[in-house]
Amino acid sequence: MSSITPSIDRRVANACASAIVALITGALASCSSTVANRDPVGQVFPSVTGESLSGEKVSLPPSDRATILLIGYVQKAQFDADRWIYGLLQAQIDARILELPTIPGIFPNVISGSIDSGMKSGIPSEDWASVVTVYGSAAGTIVEFTGNETPRNIRVVLLDRAGRVRWFHDRGFSAGKLIELQKMAESLSS
Repeated sequence: MSSITPSIDRRVANACASAIVALITGALASCSSTVANRDPVGQVFPSVTGESLSGEKVSLPPSDRATILLIGYVQKAQFDADRWIYGLLQAQIDARILELPTIPGIFPNVISGSIDSGMKSGIPSEDWASVVTVYGSAAGTIVEFTGNETPRNIRVVLLDRAGRVRWFHDRGFSAGKLIELQKMAESLSS
């Protein structure tokens, strides 16, 4: 009993901590202001810095190759993000893929370690480098750039090497839109 109890207690504590982080994140998202969705095609993505779950500082927009950003504003957008990631990997699109959990406001900065730990617990460590969290004013800049209405939908952004938005979609996963994105990405690599 003594060897089982500590591990059960730890699992219960971890589950409670994850639930608390999810509740706080949800409450914060519901308190943030709504910015009308907008189509930023043709504009340069704002210069911001995030941190990957593996601990590396990441400057956006990247400039070494075409990049697809999957920008999420609420935890419930993960379902849409997963469908896009699966489709992108199946299509073998020649572009870097970065998932950007984007959480504006001052308070999220204070608990960013807890939020990131919660995400790490559900993502395999080999994928941590491709998940870049953006908090605070940098996140607010991204919200202003894309809008955050319909927050459960991922913002899918294709950037060229100059950081210019070449393709954008924010209405949920669509196989037809995936094919459109694939063609646009191929045109950037040729």
